[in-house]
Amino acid sequence: MTGLSTHVLDATSGSPAVGVEVSLQDASGTELSSGRTDSDGRIGQVNDEPLVPGIYHLVFDTGNWFADNDVKGFYPEVDICFEVDDPDGHYHVPVLLSPFAYSTYRGS
Repeated sequence: MTGLSTHVLDATSGSPAVGVEVSLQDASGTELSSGRTDSDGRIGQVNDEPLVPGIYHLVFDTGNWFADNDVKGFYPEVDICFEVDDPDGHYHVPVLLSPFAYSTYRGS
């Protein structure tokens, strides 16, 4: 599988973060695609077009997700900047989210 996927987990409850809006942007901030996490907190294929080597941003609308879930959060948005170096590779960018912290890593 090639392309880009993501997964958001609510680290406070240990549950998938359902309904988080996610935007894929290029280095200049142009939106390339967008989606919303499903019932498992995932977007299996973020991009419609192949990713060429370069810098990209996955921007998670955490502010609205926190508000929709009656949680006072500190981060209104999480912007994960990453680099694609293999256009034939698969990139998985998960986020572990809580009201006052988040973490990410390159998944598989």
